[in-house]
Amino acid sequence: MTPPEPQETRTAGRSAQSATLAEIAREAGVSAPTVSKVLNGRADVAPATRSRVEELLRVHGYRRRRAETSRSPLIDLVFHELESAWAMEVIRGVENVARDAGLSVVLSESAGRLTPGRTWADQVAARRPHGVILVLSGLDDSQRALLTSRSIPFVVVDPAGDPGVDVPSIGATNWQGGLAATRHLVELGHTRIGTISGPSRIMCSRARVDGYRAALETAGLPVDASMIAPGDFRHETGYRQGLRLLRRPDRPTAVFAGNDLQALGLYEAARELGLRIPEDLSVVGFDDLPVARWVGPPLTTVRQPLTEMAEAAARLVLDLGREGHAPVATRVELATSLVVRSSTAPPPEV
Repeated sequence: MTPPEPQETRTAGRSAQSATLAEIAREAGVSAPTVSKVLNGRADVAPATRSRVEELLRVHGYRRRRAETSRSPLIDLVFHELESAWAMEVIRGVENVARDAGLSVVLSESAGRLTPGRTWADQVAARRPHGVILVLSGLDDSQRALLTSRSIPFVVVDPAGDPGVDVPSIGATNWQGGLAATRHLVELGHTRIGTISGPSRIMCSRARVDGYRAALETAGLPVDASMIAPGDFRHETGYRQGLRLLRRPDRPTAVFAGNDLQALGLYEAARELGLRIPEDLSVVGFDDLPVARWVGPPLTTVRQPLTEMAEAAARLVLDLGREGHAPVATRVELATSLVVRSSTAPPPEV
């Protein structure tokens, strides 16, 4: 007896998307409605089944047609930490764009991790927002596949590492900012210049220190590794590392702090040691938060256009979600600029 001809997986009149969905259901050993539940973020699916279906969705590169997706009027905004004035500037920028588009913003924090947890990804898939913006964070492969399969666009602001050529991102010219900050101190006549860096695992903080090194090398000054104090962008670390640098017998006459919060901690350390700013110590920060203008003396700093970066990210994520609308650029760096105030001056005469 001649065996029957095998049936075509993609029959006439069926779309590639629906055929792939049926194929995923067969491979997973579940019904098509179960696959649909996973796609819609429904909770009534066993964890093992959900994982199996999600893996097959990723393998098949399944992506929902936008017409299938009923979106919530939301933008998800995710921070690795949400506890500073820096975050408020980013929130303000996203809110500006979301408000004009009639959308609300959902805030999440990944508790210091550079990748949100799995439960977060499931919650986003269930909410089906217009898009996701991640700040100093990223996504692992499974999370990217999950959002892609739901046609939920995402953008990274100030990526912690190299996000990959296919990941939309908004950043700033951090290397140029570190160069400008240090060059300003060199031009004032300082030769012993320290720095308090940000976390080494975050790309923007490494770029700022690289700019610092480049300015010293260009000026013919040695780069002393002991003058580079590790930091984490927190006020307390600026204070602690400031004390360490300023208690050296060959203490620096100027310090470039990796951000404004660490610069303010350095201010506190200088006061405790009886050093005057800028007469005894020049200080440069990074970010130009509103508080930089209010402290005494007002802080010389590198302006990072945080609000504008957040607005650009929000516009980009909305553009990515529009059918047939291709953004002009998906990898953008906005310019930093040095803002000179009263915390820098020529070094004291010996």
